[in-house]
Amino acid sequence: MELTVVMPCLNEAETVETCVRKALACMREHGIDGEVVIADNGSTDGSQQLARDAGARVVHIDQKGYGNALIGGIRAARGKYVIMGDADDSYDFSGLLPFVEQLREGADLVMGNRFKGGISPGAMPPLHRYLGNPVLSFIGRLFFPSAIGDFHCGLRGFRRDSILRLGLQTGGMEFASEMVVKATLQGLDVREVPTTLSPDGRSRPPHLRSWRDGWRHLRFLMLYSPRWLFFIPGLVLMTLGLIAGVALSFGPLYIGQLAFDVDTLVGASAMVVIGFQAVLFALFTKVYAAEEGFLPEDRRVQKLVDIVTLEKGLLAGGVLGIAGLAGLFASLAHWGGHGFGALNASESLRLVVPSATAFLMSFQTIFASLFISILGIRRSKETATDIAASAAEEAASVVSREHV
Repeated sequence: MELTVVMPCLNEAETVETCVRKALACMREHGIDGEVVIADNGSTDGSQQLARDAGARVVHIDQKGYGNALIGGIRAARGKYVIMGDADDSYDFSGLLPFVEQLREGADLVMGNRFKGGISPGAMPPLHRYLGNPVLSFIGRLFFPSAIGDFHCGLRGFRRDSILRLGLQTGGMEFASEMVVKATLQGLDVREVPTTLSPDGRSRPPHLRSWRDGWRHLRFLMLYSPRWLFFIPGLVLMTLGLIAGVALSFGPLYIGQLAFDVDTLVGASAMVVIGFQAVLFALFTKVYAAEEGFLPEDRRVQKLVDIVTLEKGLLAGGVLGIAGLAGLFASLAHWGGHGFGALNASESLRLVVPSATAFLMSFQTIFASLFISILGIRRSKETATDIAASAAEEAASVVSREHV
């Protein structure tokens, strides 16, 4: 079978029959060997029987959620290609051929673009059309190397085997973003075709909740991009803190009527420490996500991990610690020079704050090196297991040959 059209369904009695008939008619018209699968998520309005009467196959998905329903439907599909779309009659199931043609040409994922194909009046709320979708799609293109203009179009086609290999996990509306993000990160052939959006045919409110589901999409995009979530903000914060800290370590800084002194130096120190911690978190996340298969391996991160070994990390942390201790001893000598009495904060803090900052960063570096080494234990264990398995297979092969 070439094509399976999967429609998630939760109480779509008003529209599911129309959608099924349109999809089947489109396949008959263009000579496509296919089927329609309704991934029912617990409908109580008779949607299941209406879908069967229209010619669809119904599979029951116990786990609630848009993503769970679609994953269940994709797994149950018999077609080489799958096209998914909502069963509310907002998408045009009579226009499936452009998706199939792109899939036949070798695409792994073909996204519909409603902004290029046309959005009928009343089909999309203004909040979604002018804020939600454009902003989230822009963030998706910024965070990931994708040219997709409509990240959240519900009508899309894909090779079933390619998408199943991605190991999609999200069970809610963010499933739409996860598919695009993972397909992009894995280097799949992702394309886009114009499609239309019409007002849905339901009399009840939609399942989508604008702010809740919008936040879930945004949260997913951030969590799958440690570079934008941790690394870039941390690097900016650390750089600004270092520039301000170095400038203020030699004395007050005046910009017009504004005077910056040791109080700003303390703030700059905090920026350096927080920024450095964020950069380390980006590294932790990249290594862990690659080990667990959430994200593909980043060659630059892996090269950095290979270069910065535990011993080198401990050495760098030790050097920072010695520098911090040296500064603290210098501050003690400065205090002793004043008879261990009251000090001028403007002078003493210029020694104490940079020294304390270096001391803090030394421990951060040491702990980070230890933690990354712990993350690498699993890979070493898996490598040892693979070697042992290969040795066992070779031994079994030798015994077999001797037996023969």
